[in-house]
Amino acid sequence: DLLPGRIDDYDILVVRSTKVTAATIEAAAALSLISRAGAGVNTIDLEAASHRGIYVANCPGENTRAVVELVIGLMIAADRRLVDAAQDLRSGIWNKKEYGKAGGLAGRTLGIIGLGSIGTAVAQTARGLKMNVIAWSRRLTPEKAHDLDIGYCESPAVVAEKADVLSVHVAAAPETKHLCNAEFFSHMKEGAIFINTSRGDVVDTAALKLAMQQKKLRVALDVYENEPGSGKADFADVELAGKISGTPHIGASTEQAAEAIAAAVVRIVEQYLHTGKPTNVVNIRQESYACATLEVTHYNK
Repeated sequence: DLLPGRIDDYDILVVRSTKVTAATIEAAAALSLISRAGAGVNTIDLEAASHRGIYVANCPGENTRAVVELVIGLMIAADRRLVDAAQDLRSGIWNKKEYGKAGGLAGRTLGIIGLGSIGTAVAQTARGLKMNVIAWSRRLTPEKAHDLDIGYCESPAVVAEKADVLSVHVAAAPETKHLCNAEFFSHMKEGAIFINTSRGDVVDTAALKLAMQQKKLRVALDVYENEPGSGKADFADVELAGKISGTPHIGASTEQAAEAIAAAVVRIVEQYLHTGKPTNVVNIRQESYACATLEVTHYNK
């Protein structure tokens, strides 16, 4: 909320989770580049930035391994009920009889919704656990699925029907909001594992809670609708948190990922300073570079 009053004459803005609103962009007299230290740019008002001729660049792929590791961890935690078992132990309760019940992952089917860099890496890692992998993605074709050695599904509903474990990896966008809704969850198997490490808005939370009751889903989440920002804050949805294996949006938060992302941000800024053309621009087409650069230069003068 303080950013519009602080941005004044800065030329370049680098953000992690901080929201960059239209108010901030309008208050920026000299801003010409916003670099997102991460992949997702849903916290930045791209339309307002484009209208002002301000580049928005991101760092895709730099945190892929960190997210994949968390997905696998959440998958195992949900299957083995690690959180509940640990909580009982901390309370002085030894319940081997209860927590000794788990389905196991080898030979089971992992369904992936969204096959970008993270979804593809999850598929590759899951095969190391001897899981069968199926997927749906907007750009996935039967031929590409064959090349990747995964099963092709024509819709998210088909993935839901076939998967023993389902992991979501789509970007936040108007067309993906509540992609996982009541209709979607109605197709899932009873007792299946549902994992979301992408964005909270992809899942209809009310529909998920109902599916957890009706279908006994085991759920593992790293992202949530209306989640608090970075740092430390109260988490209101304790009803949901009490029934899942959950983490507070830390999928990309490893030291390895932080170092890789920092290096990528430096490369973006250096190239922009030297050439006026940053890499990984998400809001201005490549062929519009020259025009946009002239507009920014004219505006700054």
